[in-house]
Amino acid sequence: MAKIRVTQVKSKIRRPESQKRTLEALGLRKMNQVVEHEATPSILGMVNTVKHLISVEEVK
Repeated sequence: MAKIRVTQVKSKIRRPESQKRTLEALGLRKMNQVVEHEATPSILGMVNTVKHLISVEEVK
């Protein structure tokens, strides 16, 4: 499986509760925090939900 690197680039303040929980489920708790995940369908779905708050890049 491919790996992706997810970075939070925008604040979760004034966002719906579901988006805040999705960020925490991805392991993002602070601005500019970086986490790596396997590119599974469930992770990609969470990434798609908060794509306006994060940046995603593929890890080689």
